[in-house]
Amino acid sequence: MVIKRRHWALPPAPLVLVLLAATGCVSAPDAPAKPTVAPSTSVAGVCATPAAGPATAPAGAVTVDPEVVGDLAAKTKSSPANTTFWLRPGTHRLESDRFAQVVPKEGNSYLGAPGAVLDGQKTNQYAFGGAAGNVTVRYLTVQGFAAPQSEGVVNHDSADGWVIEHATIQNNSGAGLMAGARQRVRASCLRGNGQYGLNAYKAGGPVSDLVVEGNEIVANNTDDWERRQPGCGCTGGVKFWAVNGADVRGNWVHDNRGPGLWADTNNNDFSIEDNVLEANDGAALIYETSYNAVIRKNTIRRNNWVEGRRKAGDGDTFPFATVYLSESGGEPRIPARTDKIEIYQNVLENNWSGITLWENADRFCNSPANTSSGDCTLLVKDTGRCAQPTISTAPLYADCRWKTQRVDIHGNRFVLDTSVVGCAVKCGRMAVLANYGTYPDWSPYKGEPVAEAVTHEQQNRWHDNVYLGPWSFVAHDPSRELDFGQWQGTPYQQDAGSTFQPQAGG
Repeated sequence: MVIKRRHWALPPAPLVLVLLAATGCVSAPDAPAKPTVAPSTSVAGVCATPAAGPATAPAGAVTVDPEVVGDLAAKTKSSPANTTFWLRPGTHRLESDRFAQVVPKEGNSYLGAPGAVLDGQKTNQYAFGGAAGNVTVRYLTVQGFAAPQSEGVVNHDSADGWVIEHATIQNNSGAGLMAGARQRVRASCLRGNGQYGLNAYKAGGPVSDLVVEGNEIVANNTDDWERRQPGCGCTGGVKFWAVNGADVRGNWVHDNRGPGLWADTNNNDFSIEDNVLEANDGAALIYETSYNAVIRKNTIRRNNWVEGRRKAGDGDTFPFATVYLSESGGEPRIPARTDKIEIYQNVLENNWSGITLWENADRFCNSPANTSSGDCTLLVKDTGRCAQPTISTAPLYADCRWKTQRVDIHGNRFVLDTSVVGCAVKCGRMAVLANYGTYPDWSPYKGEPVAEAVTHEQQNRWHDNVYLGPWSFVAHDPSRELDFGQWQGTPYQQDAGSTFQPQAGG
């Protein structure tokens, strides 16, 4: 399986508007370590207290013996579809061939007894693969598999209808699991995997009707792929690619290297609610070149300390945010449960910066600056039309680019204590902006029209929020940093009905 690499950074260096160095974040010389404080909000702490599976084999189940190498794969092969397998306590192993794996049949179920572990011994690449649908994996620890980059260990082939519940998927290379349509991932521990806890990707996609609920997703990307392949855009707790309809709720997503949750390229119809997103090295949430989402009632704290501080240390003045919307917005023409992106009733506390709404003027279908290489918006079926002269005419002028539009940010509480984060004032920014369009030569978006549109014309609104701490605001382009009065005043007129208390803490 080959996945195109995408990244969420600014355009290539020669294309970026020269920024004013004075607007950058300034780190404290000795920034404090992230505090390891138990969250006050209820979290899905399933890694410390995993649910135990059945101590005896259910009626009619096939018993799998850990002392017989390859017993699980062999009995799966010899049994009919819709068989339940009960793995006895102990460490189960596959044959030593790197491609040895369990290939379920339709409707199979795999239940782990207390202490049942399927271990790939850093030799086998995949634990469960194949195209069979409606497979269940419960109460089983899956560890030590050596999947290649961007490939997954459980449901390697992204088959449909799988249910993964009360599982511990840990210490594998690549992704702990992949996702197919109608997949349910519940009450599981996705911990310490080399790239992702979950890679929701299916060749030929989209993945539809995905539920990720009540999981602990922690300490993933142990192989630090952004260091190994700078700009790969291939790291974090969970990555979603072309998912149409997802409910992501009640999860504890924390201490991942890179972002916590990242939806990248033509995702649509997401509900992200009641999660605790904390202490991730990068953003808590990136929603990129995607559509229509509700993001509500999440607790978001102490995120982006590592990556935000690193960018500031490098002199980068872009407002890298904890919730980052990049070329993403509401689109009524694409069916979903909402026709906008609504961000409300969240608490964001002591993160490195807040919410940034960004639109890259040089990123559109067929542009060399489009890091989603080969992809086009969901509004244009014939990608070849997004070229001169047709791209300069309606409706393609609008439809050939992903737009940050119809974003409604309200009823949130933004708290910043710079002594906790360990930075100066510039680590607390909200932003709506674009770069100055420069390329390619045939681009119809050169100059400031995209910056004008994202700032003033595309219904992006903050209102009725509460701010505690030294927040500042960026509008139109990275050089325009505003105080609260300027942000509320003409011409920006943001945050009507909001309150601002500038002292640290709150």
